[in-house]
Amino acid sequence: MMPEDPLAAYRFIITLDPGDAYLPWPLAELVMLIALGAFSEVTGLSGELEVTSYAEGGVNDYVHQLPVRHSWGRITLRRGVVRDLGLWSWYQAGLTQSLGARRDGAIVLMTPAGIPAVAWEFRSGLAAKWTGPELHAGQDAVAVESLEIAHEGLDRVLLTPPGLG
Repeated sequence: MMPEDPLAAYRFIITLDPGDAYLPWPLAELVMLIALGAFSEVTGLSGELEVTSYAEGGVNDYVHQLPVRHSWGRITLRRGVVRDLGLWSWYQAGLTQSLGARRDGAIVLMTPAGIPAVAWEFRSGLAAKWTGPELHAGQDAVAVESLEIAHEGLDRVLLTPPGLG
């Protein structure tokens, strides 16, 4: 069996689950529509295990590495500025509501044929940071905004191709 070729990094979609959002229904539905495939860049799919070193007396050939706690990187989504306020409303809801506006979501990597292949699902995401565009009158560039999502866990999901499940 031949190993599978690596997947191209530029073919992906993003979804946010409106079902567990604490936004009013029309806003939650709007966020789902805007977030689906509307971003040009995703970064921060990462996790890290904090480790502490412990030197044991009499053991001189190594130092014990003990696990402490696990943390997750913030997922950053970037896109050209659009007029719709769906994601801005999600960010503002986190500022004004005591429970915040938690939602689950996924970043789905596609095959060259457009078939979902691998997904990273995050849990209990909060829109933690919004960054507006840098505006320069002398440059002809797309205005880009970004949204950082702090979350409570990330799972990698291998998706079964159609017909093989």
